[in-house]
Parts: sequence; C-alpha cells; structure tokens
Amino acid sequence: MKPPIRHRFAVYRTSMLGLLITAVLFLPITGEARSAPALTPQNSGTDVTLMGVYFRDSNSGWIVGTGGLILKTNDGGKKWRKVAGGTASLLTAVVFVNNRKGWIIGANGTIRATTDGGASWKAQAVEISVPLYGIWFVSADVGWIVGGNGTILHTTDGGVHWMEQISSTNATLYGVHFLNDRRGIVVGALGTILQTEDGGATWVSHETRSAATFFDVVMADTNNAWAVGNAGALFQTTDGGQRWIDRSLPCSGSCTKLTDLIRVRFTSPQTGWIVGDRGTIFRTDDAGFNWSEQESPSKVSLLGLSFPDPSHGWAVGEQGMILRISLSP
Repeated sequence: MKPPIRHRFAVYRTSMLGLLITAVLFLPITGEARSAPALTPQNSGTDVTLMGVYFRDSNSGWIVGTGGLILKTNDGGKKWRKVAGGTASLLTAVVFVNNRKGWIIGANGTIRATTDGGASWKAQAVEISVPLYGIWFVSADVGWIVGGNGTILHTTDGGVHWMEQISSTNATLYGVHFLNDRRGIVVGALGTILQTEDGGATWVSHETRSAATFFDVVMADTNNAWAVGNAGALFQTTDGGQRWIDRSLPCSGSCTKLTDLIRVRFTSPQTGWIVGDRGTIFRTDDAGFNWSEQESPSKVSLLGLSFPDPSHGWAVGEQGMILRISLSP
C-alpha cells in the first residue's frame, strides 16, 4: 500500500533540506504603487499536491503533481481535466515547446514526452534513478534536466538521447534556466550555483558564501539573474553570474521565521514574481530593488509558477491549489 499523499510529499520536502520552515518574510515596499493583481483560486478537482505548472498562452496550460497526476486546460483554467501519463510517480515539472511537444519529469528518473499535445506520453530512457526537479528547453530539440546527486542531463534531439554532463558536485540540483543554447545557470543545495557558457560542456561553480538551498533560478536578461531558496534566500547577479549578491532580509515586525521561497519568474527585465510557503507571493516592478508582498487568498505552500505573458500567470501548490494571477494591461 502506498503511504498517504501527505506523507509522500513530506518526505520529498524533507529531502530539500528543511523546506518545512514556515512563516512570512517581510521585504520593503517603496516606489510608486501599481494596481494590485487579481488573485483568483481555480477548481482543480483534486486535493493532492501540485508541483509544476506550465502555460504556453493564456488559455493552454498543464499541471503535474503527486501520484502521476497530470491536469490540462484549454480555457485558461475555468475547467481542468485529468490526462493519463502512464506513470504513478511523483511529477515535479512540466514544459512544452509548442502545442504538441512537451515533457514531464519526476521521481525515480522519470522523463516522459508527448508529440501529440499530451494525448499520449512515452517514457524516454535514462540510466539513472535519482529524482528530477528542473527542466528547461530552448528549442524543440535542445534542453536540460537537473536533479539529485548533481545530475545534469542534456539533449540535442528532443530527448531521444539524454547525455549526462559533468557538474562536479554531488549536491541536489533543483533549478535550471538557459537564455540560449550556450548560456545557462543551475542552482541547488548547499548554496550551489553553476554556470555554463558552452551549453554545459563545462560548468563553473560560483561562490555565494551561503549554505542556503536554492530551489529556482531565472535569468531576467543577459546580466541580471535571481536565485531563491529556503529561509528567505534571495540572491542576485548583475554581471551575468560572476558575482552573486545576497538580497535576503531578516525578519521584521511580527515575523518570527523566514519563509521558503520556491519559484521565481520574470515577465520583463523590471517585473518579477516569487512564490513560496504559506501562500507567499512577492512582486517587483523595479528589477528587484524592492519586492512587495501580495495579499494572497491561499495559505498553502505554492510550489509552481508560470507566466505565458506579463498579464496572466498561474501558481499551484498543496491541497490541489491553483491560483490565477491577472493584471490589467
């Protein structure tokens, strides 16, 4: 008999070096105020934990989660329907490169791909069994996956073949982002930040002087990138990744513990979003110099985040939570 969903997810989060730290991180709010986004819960039809979300446009989206769950919408999340993926493994992330071609990844080295818009999913063979957490494709053929034990996988043929790249670390890797087929950044446990300028043929480690576990990274543009992690870890580079600046702030006011920051996305060089524990949502409109906390209708942890355009976004998390983020143009 499988352990309860809550137990399985607790084990997964424990492996992320203390993801259960729960509280609120207060960041300063300065500058001109903008209209608040509309944050609207959507009915997922499930109460399992949702780990990853990806929207190609404001209508077409995918969500993955525990027990091999895959959800799909064609109407911006008004209705979600379950899709058979051929696996019962915990699924952690999903990505599509066009309307027909996409991938899901998860526990035990799970990689499954579709070429028919998700009507069917087929396993892609890899000789590893570690959990996989982060995936990024720069084209229909070229992509990377990262996971446990310093694993970095690379494909140049749409996943027909996955080749392991040398990361020179045993730390678990959680997040990956590439600007093009040459420049990319990977982040993970124990303050790990790796960068490549040659498509992953070589990975260079960068010093952060932090033991934080980084869960996600995003390159806002050629020079600016952000990494987020446990206990409010928030790091920025302004020189393409050579030097990382600690932007994390201590608790203030009624805050007693720092919240884990799980996902970060930028919709422009100026506008970025972060989600994390207990429904935490932060937004910046000045390239990250200031982050303002948004009033969230959800108090469960948010674990996935996707923006197909600057005006529409979705966050997903525990207890089947789907949160639609809408901004006036």
